[in-house]
Amino acid sequence: MVTSTVETVIAAPRDVVYKFFTERDGIGPYLPVVNFKLKKPGAGSASGVGAQYLIGVGGLGITEETTQLVPNERMEYKIVAGAPVKRHVGTITFADADNNSTAVSYTMESEPSLPVPAKVLEMGLRSLINQFLGGAKKALR
Repeated sequence: MVTSTVETVIAAPRDVVYKFFTERDGIGPYLPVVNFKLKKPGAGSASGVGAQYLIGVGGLGITEETTQLVPNERMEYKIVAGAPVKRHVGTITFADADNNSTAVSYTMESEPSLPVPAKVLEMGLRSLINQFLGGAKKALR
């Protein structure tokens, strides 16, 4: 299993940043190439626990499922289809930072089902995380 974590501060209030990340289908316009599309609504709300999103282009991609939500503090998801992984989990935590900003810690853990050098996988995870965080910073300026 390979793990990568990136921490940053986003210049927006915590509740706004939390909502941006948990309502996944709003992220797509701020990322290069991929889109998020709600495939199955979650419990209690479209973006609640159990929500599944197709992440990709033109109906092809991976399916991600929200597995845990702690309002304004934490979200967790896992990949449930479409990727050659035994296990992939993303965890995003949110905390207050100076100047009405939000400290975000984004971790991805992945265990591929195909042999991939750990360093290569770690670099790939870090790149994905940075794309998500960059998109959030762009969207929430």
